[in-house]
Amino acid sequence: MTDSANVKTAKAAVFQGAQRPFEVREYEIVATPKGYGRSELIASGVCGTDLHIARGTLAVPAGSIIGHEFVGKLTDCDPDDAAEYGLKVGDNVIADIAVPCGKCLLCLSGDDANCVNMQVTNEADAELPPHLHGGYAEVNFTPLTNLVKIPENIDPFAAAVFACPGPTAIHAFRLGAGSGYVPDKETVAVVQGLGPVGCFAIVYLRAMGVKKLYAVTGKDNPEKRRLALALGADEVLSLQSDGAEAVTKKLQAENGGIGVDLCFEASGAPSAIPLGIDILRNRGTYLVPGQYSNSGGIEIQPQLITFKALRIIGSSQYSMIDVKDYLAFLGDHPETQPLIRSLATAYPVSQVNIAFRDALAGRNVKTVLVK
Repeated sequence: MTDSANVKTAKAAVFQGAQRPFEVREYEIVATPKGYGRSELIASGVCGTDLHIARGTLAVPAGSIIGHEFVGKLTDCDPDDAAEYGLKVGDNVIADIAVPCGKCLLCLSGDDANCVNMQVTNEADAELPPHLHGGYAEVNFTPLTNLVKIPENIDPFAAAVFACPGPTAIHAFRLGAGSGYVPDKETVAVVQGLGPVGCFAIVYLRAMGVKKLYAVTGKDNPEKRRLALALGADEVLSLQSDGAEAVTKKLQAENGGIGVDLCFEASGAPSAIPLGIDILRNRGTYLVPGQYSNSGGIEIQPQLITFKALRIIGSSQYSMIDVKDYLAFLGDHPETQPLIRSLATAYPVSQVNIAFRDALAGRNVKTVLVK
């Protein structure tokens, strides 16, 4: 991209369909539409959702610029319009793509994250001006209503690392609180999976001060084991090296032999669900934001849900309040920002296909695109 004072074009990675390479194109940067802000890329994360799209387990039309974790610097907008939303040129922002209808039963009951008529800002045809709606671009146009200011005490690159995983996890905990369960200093918690959502859940639970925090992984990965411990896990258990039976027995032994209080599913593996049900105590809580694609079915023992009176809570989206709470968390815990920043592996937009190859192979904790 040329110098910001003479910006003419910007590169973008255009989705070409499942299991096909992205096409990197260059688009003219047009005048900022009324009600929109134009931002220049700081970092845009590759989400697990995007990997599902690339594999074909989530359907998205070809020809769009996907990506929903765009963090950038606001460079152009109508100053009066922006002021209504507490924004101005020069602010660092997160672009939230969700556009709830505000009229359905869920929206009217205060749960707009689960709006049944949800629209998004990043599915427009990239060939139609202003072209650059999605996250995988050097410039982004987003309605001012969907921009969230990043406070000055927060490193915007660090904020980009968990720009979606953080609000995703926070919303799951919000729904848990709505059902009457909030982790506390007596909680024994388990996080299944050490992708970005699982990693943030560990950071978040440790900040809550839970008594004991386990991480459970499928494969034995020494690097991820060290990472989980650095993020705040007390112990990391591997189904591969420790064995599923031994892991289950160890976790069932908590709380005097009745099991753990909380299980947070962030692996996305259907096989994680029976284990989560098995290890929870009576009236235990199972938060399940991780199963975000059709990855096949799994047999469970439904009578355990009844006999244990389990609280199983799915959580698939998040709302603007969760983004703001995520930023508030980073601001309240500045010591986490350098570590969170270190989890990212950055690639220029022009290397999007290399970035996806590495992300799909599990080589990075968090993959981000930069200028």
